[in-house]
Amino acid sequence: MSSVGIIANPASGRDIRRLVAHASVFGNNEKVNILQRVLLALDALGVDEAIIMPDGYGLGLQALDGLRLTSLRARILDMPVTATDRDSTEAAVRFRDVKVGCLVVLGGDGTNRVAAKGSGRIPIASISTGTNNVFPAMVEGTVAGMAAGLVAMGAVDADEVTYRAKRLEVYFEDQLADIALIDVVTSSDLWVGTRAIWDLTRVREIVLARAEPGNIGISSLGCCFQPLGSQDGQGMYLELGSEGVRVLAPVAPGLVTPVAVRAHRLLSIGEEVSLDSNAKMLALDGEREIEIYEQRAISIRLTQNGPCVVDIPHCMEVAARSGVFHRLGASGRVQGTRR
Repeated sequence: MSSVGIIANPASGRDIRRLVAHASVFGNNEKVNILQRVLLALDALGVDEAIIMPDGYGLGLQALDGLRLTSLRARILDMPVTATDRDSTEAAVRFRDVKVGCLVVLGGDGTNRVAAKGSGRIPIASISTGTNNVFPAMVEGTVAGMAAGLVAMGAVDADEVTYRAKRLEVYFEDQLADIALIDVVTSSDLWVGTRAIWDLTRVREIVLARAEPGNIGISSLGCCFQPLGSQDGQGMYLELGSEGVRVLAPVAPGLVTPVAVRAHRLLSIGEEVSLDSNAKMLALDGEREIEIYEQRAISIRLTQNGPCVVDIPHCMEVAARSGVFHRLGASGRVQGTRR
């Protein structure tokens, strides 16, 4: 039986960068619309089951309300709701346990980070609905749903249309403490507060897994020195300081600011870098996450242990070239509609 798990974060796209920068609000009504398009695409392909993470806003329930599906069995995952990022991790773990064939994630870098902590080797098709959107793709929900369905059904070779993402592993005293998919930042902030990082005058060190042209956020600094793609096997360490080389980077929507970079160097897969043991705060993928109350040995290791990611355009190309859409079209399936 083919099945797809869906994680949609109702809090993504709504952080303080709407006030301190010019980020737009990504409303939950639009997330409901995207979920419906994903479900309709899965139904049209012939996927057997879709399981949706529950949340306090009821995104999944609203998406299913009034949606007529031909044969897809869609339901809400039975799990407690804490209205924290732990929900996404717990849902991913449960999806892994029931062996869904693919996972669709609606959110930004932070949502994908916590989902990846529980997803194991489930292929992830990410749809950007957040502020920092380096990891998730800006893709139409219908197309993302089709790609996820193709992978879940085995209509395409998963090894051909997916890749293993890089991961930044955070170690305290040689013990794995957390992970990031894009960047790890040390700052002088004393509390988590509103979580989002936008004031780089408080940032001291940055470790990057990716720094691609055209992306926004902390990782845009690395691109000023050398672009780092999702599959190139390299990362970067940067140290900021007032006497460094000044570069101009888009660190938040509408916020393009000069930043002084004292030093930078490339990292290889498996390489580990030690951070300032006096750091007060660690931010992971653009959000303050870990308060540090005492001097500790902190290190970051770049690995290839990240989630399995569906390359959505490549997946659709492979399906088209191999005649999958011809075969599905000949089967006479009719897409569902609203009642």
